[in-house]
Amino acid sequence: MSRNGHSATVANVGHPALAEAFTLDRPRARWHDETLWFVRSKRDKAAWTLPEWELLRETASAIKAHTMSRLAEYLEQFERQAQKLGVTVHWAKDAAEHNEIVLGILQRRGAKKLVKSKSMLTEECHLNPYLERHGIEVVDTDLGERIVQLAGEPPSHIVLPAIHKKKEDVGEIFHEHLGTPAGASDPLFLAEAARQHLRDKFMQADAALTGVNFAIAETGGIVICTNEGNADLGVSLPKVHIACMGIEKLIPRAADLSVFLRLLARSATGQPITTYSSHFHGPMPGAEMHIVLVDNGRTEILGSDEFRRSLNCIRCGACMNTCPVYRRSGGHSYESTVPGPIGSILAPSRDAKLHGSLPFACSLCGSCTDVCPVKIDIHHQLLTWRKEINHRGLLSLSKRVGMKLMSRLFSSPRIYAASGWLARKIVPRLPRFMLYNRMNAWGKRRELPEFPRESFREQFARRKNGKGGHGK
Repeated sequence: MSRNGHSATVANVGHPALAEAFTLDRPRARWHDETLWFVRSKRDKAAWTLPEWELLRETASAIKAHTMSRLAEYLEQFERQAQKLGVTVHWAKDAAEHNEIVLGILQRRGAKKLVKSKSMLTEECHLNPYLERHGIEVVDTDLGERIVQLAGEPPSHIVLPAIHKKKEDVGEIFHEHLGTPAGASDPLFLAEAARQHLRDKFMQADAALTGVNFAIAETGGIVICTNEGNADLGVSLPKVHIACMGIEKLIPRAADLSVFLRLLARSATGQPITTYSSHFHGPMPGAEMHIVLVDNGRTEILGSDEFRRSLNCIRCGACMNTCPVYRRSGGHSYESTVPGPIGSILAPSRDAKLHGSLPFACSLCGSCTDVCPVKIDIHHQLLTWRKEINHRGLLSLSKRVGMKLMSRLFSSPRIYAASGWLARKIVPRLPRFMLYNRMNAWGKRRELPEFPRESFREQFARRKNGKGGHGK
């Protein structure tokens, strides 16, 4: 998928095909899996250090549920308080309107160079290519974001955007675009090269754009969390700061913030707290600050009893780090700004036909729900989406036929028992080429387990009749 995201809106390949392409490079797929599981393990260790961890999750979930139940009131309160601080507040109903607002602000100020810290909302709206088509130079200043921007790719993870790149890949990208020596792959050297490159961009910038992690209705302020300080540096030099946020990023009070800050970094990367948690309450002296509040389908999700809770997401990425499907198939296979389990709920909510395969990219293991810091019932919502995809007539023929056959199999004890007996007697004796071939898509990356000699029912009947040694 190209950086501008248009491939996702023009020709969706589908998760199964892209996941298969990712897994063809087995060493890379294995490395990707192990790296993300390492981050997941750090999350667990960080959570275990807090005896009140589950209480924090319960509290965060309750705060979000309350906020969503009165979202319109809190948004109006936030606008009033922000305006008192000297902030200009804009409202955007969709991505197109968001992009027009940002471009209008830049054009009125004569800005030609924009530095931008991480913002998944602007990725969602495809802001970068839109501004570039209008003569604006856009530089992503988060290191991972800059790496994928130079590579011409979208982020593959919402917290670790270049997690699919090895240091050798980064070295090649920097050699091509920054002029570093060929073959350089030392992380410290590459980080320093990026630092010097980005310093020049910061100094030349006419305006800065940031995302928003949390917006506080009570104060009208916003909070931006980074580990590199790029948001702070970006907004401190130019005279224009534009902050773009989805309307779901709101929390009611400043007192609520501590709950989410304790959960966010631990869930995302296993840190006690993000290195920089920066608070912005109005523009700097002599400067201006704009906040763009974006709907882009969120109100429709808010009106859904089944999927409303997905708006509670604080974009920590924990569900991606733990998901066995995401870890093994890569973020780009989802063709969605937010990939992984939570993205498989949000993307179909915007376009079920385009992203109808995503709810099936799930083993329903429930690990995503277990690690979610705001207790979103992710795997239950994915199961609900599967039913909804079928209800809307968007299910593929192969899945419809397969489900009908499985439904018939599981609804008949006699057929089920006979099928099990035939499988145990016949399948182990078949030549391998009859089991693993192009007709068996399931077997491309899997091996059948060893078949038991007898079924559970046979074993139970034998022991019940006293013919076995245990379980009488």
